[in-house]
Amino acid sequence: MSLSDRLSALQIPLSTGLLVGTQPSWVRDLWQCLPARLRTWLAARRPRRVIEASTGQAQVMRDLGGQREPIGVLDPAVQISCLPDDNSRRGRPAWVETVLELPDEAILRRSLILPVQVRDRLRTVMTYELDRITPFARDTVYFDAQISDERVGAGKLVVDVAVCRRDQASAWLDYLRAAGAPADCLRWPSAWHGANLLAPQERPRRRHAGLLLNGLLAALLFALLAALMVSPLWQKQQAHRMLERELRELRVQAAEVTRVADELEQARIGSVAVLQRKADAPRMTDLLRELTDLLPDGTWVQTLNYREGEVDIRGESTQATALIAVLENGPGISSVSFRSPVMQVATTGSERFHIAFTYQRPAP
Repeated sequence: MSLSDRLSALQIPLSTGLLVGTQPSWVRDLWQCLPARLRTWLAARRPRRVIEASTGQAQVMRDLGGQREPIGVLDPAVQISCLPDDNSRRGRPAWVETVLELPDEAILRRSLILPVQVRDRLRTVMTYELDRITPFARDTVYFDAQISDERVGAGKLVVDVAVCRRDQASAWLDYLRAAGAPADCLRWPSAWHGANLLAPQERPRRRHAGLLLNGLLAALLFALLAALMVSPLWQKQQAHRMLERELRELRVQAAEVTRVADELEQARIGSVAVLQRKADAPRMTDLLRELTDLLPDGTWVQTLNYREGEVDIRGESTQATALIAVLENGPGISSVSFRSPVMQVATTGSERFHIAFTYQRPAP
């Protein structure tokens, strides 16, 4: 089976007229880039029917992507129920549109300059300008206009206008309606791209079910392609979000572990400091033994207070004034001084003293 037969078997409703007739220039350029066999096959699927009208008769042409084939002749004097079609290959062709083409001499063309503000309502403005630029009333003509140039600096538009008297085309338009093939487009051989002299309200409304189906299938295809391209990115994004969530949980756990470790370290440092302070502190038994050895006979201690290395003793002695020199010679004792003056005890004859000094564990 050849490529053309395989493509024909698909029964795809294509619109060649839309591909090459009314689309922008880049679509026509793309159409020209297609292989010749493919262009011919696509054009044959939905040809355009062109009625080349003249004074007496009209030639019916089959337009295949710009190449025309004659398929019949129309005589306005002979009423027919349908137009001649090309039935040699298959049934009645699904014409994408019917074009009535008048000779160039039936068209009056003018160029005029208008303000740039009329761009969006050009046809409405030209309806009122026809009486000024042509010798015809606007109700007696078919017309079309296009912007051929724009003078940006001057804010002006160069507009081409084409006008045709209604009596030159109405007979053929009525003839085509009676034959069941109303004209979609009224133009001339040298018309610009997309020209159509028929007013929009006079053009027949056609149902493009095939185009709608093609559009839906194309939209579905693009949606599937987009999903195919986006799906890996979406999956990577979901995996990235999951990893970020796990990373946040691990960071919270790591912060908790760090906090517990810091607390344990502070507790360890505190316990070590307590043990070190306890180890550095002098033993009270050593202090009592040294005081017992140093203090002379006739001396006794009534109270002894120790606080962070500071010792405070109170008592009585027969030699209270000599206790300063005696205590300064003791190991670990320093900064010996009286806290209060020595007082004589009348009943015993001894002296009452109050002495303070600094005591540290003596070096071994």
